[in-house]
Amino acid sequence: MWNEFKQFAMKGNVIDLAVGVIIGGAFGKIVTSLVNDVIMPLISLLIGGVGFDFTKLKVGTLKYGLFLQSVLDFFIIAFCIFLFVKFINRFKKKEEPVKEVVKVDRSEELLAEIRDILKEDKDFLRKNETS
Repeated sequence: MWNEFKQFAMKGNVIDLAVGVIIGGAFGKIVTSLVNDVIMPLISLLIGGVGFDFTKLKVGTLKYGLFLQSVLDFFIIAFCIFLFVKFINRFKKKEEPVKEVVKVDRSEELLAEIRDILKEDKDFLRKNETS
């Protein structure tokens, strides 16, 4: 059972999905911080200094430091994920390319033999014509 789970977890699709979910969550924090800490305070200043947090009506304050922290967190998470995937790929078994076995129909084999015989006869005839 453990080997089956390991094979499942090491498939490219599962790892790609996990990376996508983690990166998406981290990027979602950037967007949330941009809206809450940068855009909304600027809008609140433009409409008269009233914040949009209606539980605590106050003058909006620009929290660009929190936004920059979210961006930095995103890059740290993305770099850690990059290292993790690189580490996993190092231990993945290198799969040998699968050689395709082409099944040739019997009629195609016969046609190929006839072609080769005709080609030999043509070469034989050319040699005899010149002598």
